[in-house]
Amino acid sequence: MNIQINRETLLKPLTSVTSIVEKRHTLPILSNLLLEAKQNKIHLTATDLEMQISLTVDTATTGDFATTLSAKKLLDICRSLPESAELNMATNDSRITVKAVKSRFNLQTLPAADYPVMTKTNNEATLVVISQSQLKDLFKQVEFAMAQQDIRYYLNGLLFEVIGNRLNIVGTDGHRLSFTSTELEKNYEKQEVILPRKTVIELIKLLEDSDDLVNIEISSNQVNFNFSNIKLISKVIDGKFPDYNRVIPIGHQNAFTTERVNVLLAMQRASILSNEKYRGIRMVLNLNNLKLISTNSDQEEAEEELEINYTGDALDIGFNVTYLIDVLNNTNSDQITFSFADANSSCLVTIPNNVDYKYVVMPMRI
Repeated sequence: MNIQINRETLLKPLTSVTSIVEKRHTLPILSNLLLEAKQNKIHLTATDLEMQISLTVDTATTGDFATTLSAKKLLDICRSLPESAELNMATNDSRITVKAVKSRFNLQTLPAADYPVMTKTNNEATLVVISQSQLKDLFKQVEFAMAQQDIRYYLNGLLFEVIGNRLNIVGTDGHRLSFTSTELEKNYEKQEVILPRKTVIELIKLLEDSDDLVNIEISSNQVNFNFSNIKLISKVIDGKFPDYNRVIPIGHQNAFTTERVNVLLAMQRASILSNEKYRGIRMVLNLNNLKLISTNSDQEEAEEELEINYTGDALDIGFNVTYLIDVLNNTNSDQITFSFADANSSCLVTIPNNVDYKYVVMPMRI
C-alpha cells in the first residue's frame, strides 16, 4: 500500500491540520494525525477532542488503507525536503516508510481504529452560507476582544448568533466588547452558540480571502464549517454569554470623527510612557481639541495633541490604551468615530456610515 505525492501538494494541508495538534498530550494518539488513502485521494484528520480538522488531497494511491503517525514529525520531514520533491509513503505493519530523493524515514504508527474521530452530531442544525472572505473579516473585527484563560470560561470564545436575516458575532473580556454583524440571504429562527477561542484562531488561519462559500451548520452542541477541501468540526462552550445589547450604549452625545491612522499613531506614541501594568491614558476633550496624556510610576509624562472637529462637553476620561490601539489596528476604515456620555461612562467606537460594527470600552480611573 503506498502513496505518491509531491511535497508542495502535501505541505499546505499538512500545516493546516497539524496546527491544532497538542504538543504534549496525555493520550499519545492525539499527537498523531489520521492518514487515510482511498481512490486516489488522501484524507488527513487531526483532533484535540474539542475540534477536528479534516482535509482531502488528490494524489496517486495504490490500495486503500488507514493509519496514524506523528503529525509533527511528518510535517518536519516535509518542511526539510527540497522543493518539489516527490514523496513515496508505504505502510507495513506498525511502521510507515517515507522516501524522497535520497532520504528515507521509518516512522512508528498507531492503529487507525484507535483514533478518536469526532462525528457530526445528529441534533437539528441550522445551515448558514457566507463567503470565506466575509467570515474571515467578521472574525478579525472581533477576535481580539475575546478573553484569554478567564475563569469565566464563556468569555474565552465568541458569541455566534443567527437571528432573523442577521449573523452577529461578539467578543468580550469584561473590559471591552466588540460587535459585528452582517446580512444573510435567508431568515432564521434565533440560534446562538459560543465558539471556543482556539476554533476562531484556526478559522482565521484557514479561511481564504476569496468569494468561495463556507457552509456553516450550527447545532446546540457543535458547529461544522465546510469550505474548499476542509471540514472543521468544533464543540461549543457551554454557558450563557453576556447580553451585549445591555452593554452597547445608545445616545452618547459627545462625539467626534477623525482619521483613524492619525489617532492610532498618537496613541501608540503616548502609550510609550504609560504605566506598564495598567496601561492608562487620559483623553482630554475640549472645543476642537483632543489631548492624550499618559504618565508612569517614574513620574514621566507623554502628551499628544490633535485638532479634531468637536463641539461637545469638556471631558477628561481615562482608558486602557491597549484596548483603544487594538480596535484602531483591527478596523480598516479611514475614519473612526468616538462617542462619550460623561467622564464615568463607556466609550463607543464606530465606523462612519456603518451600523454593523460597534466597539465598547469601559473607562478606568487614572
